[in-house]
Amino acid sequence: MNDHSPSFALRNSPAAPAHSGSEDPVPGSPAHTAIFLQNLVLDSRDVTQFLDDLAQVAAGYLSTPERVVLCGVTLIRPRHAETLASSSPAALALDRIQHSFGDGPCLAATRTQQIVQVRDTRADGRWPEYHAAVARQGMLSILGVPIPLEGEANCGLNLYSDIVDGFTPEAVRAAEVFAREASKSLRLAVRIAHLSEKADHLTSALESRTTTDLAAGIVMGQNKCSQTAAIVILKSAAGRRQVRLRDVAAEVVASVTDDVPVTHFD
Repeated sequence: MNDHSPSFALRNSPAAPAHSGSEDPVPGSPAHTAIFLQNLVLDSRDVTQFLDDLAQVAAGYLSTPERVVLCGVTLIRPRHAETLASSSPAALALDRIQHSFGDGPCLAATRTQQIVQVRDTRADGRWPEYHAAVARQGMLSILGVPIPLEGEANCGLNLYSDIVDGFTPEAVRAAEVFAREASKSLRLAVRIAHLSEKADHLTSALESRTTTDLAAGIVMGQNKCSQTAAIVILKSAAGRRQVRLRDVAAEVVASVTDDVPVTHFD
């Protein structure tokens, strides 16, 4: 594979995984791409950063010294489409032009889950007004590649080139492989985000419970009552003031100590 192949940028990317040994995946192969994108998930702090990195990597992956490719990542939910990430402000602007027309090659690919290729925006008869608008921006060929997702939402890569027939058959195949592996990595990133969100909610709930338990203990001491009665008193106060139980509990604790309650997980 020469340095003009679509895998060149990915193979030489600083984020690409280091491998050694005769059984390592071949650079540019589906296995290598999968490992690369999985590492991208692990290196990203959240789904938003992963998508931003994905758009950058996709653009670099399909660019060559002769052909610069721009990339946007579009998500379509019922009755709504939006660009989640882009490789550059120019790519974002191009995606927004397509959204303004409500249809186009990339949106069609995302909806139908089929690759849509426009070899020359000045000659293609589909979506003529959109193509004219994009051609005025200097984009002469477009490739829409679906990223399969679970559920009602659909996702896709919006790839733009400033030359006619900017996506060779090899580039189209490479984009399809990249999108397929990106789908797996995106689902992994979303699942990790959901687990992280659940963990944060659990920690918050436990911290709230600590404050409430301390406040209940204070009320029990002050009123010589049971824990159940103390909780009723706190809830009643929260209801009258139309504030959260945790806020009332924090005020009670603050009335007897300046220390902030700490939940110990050890």
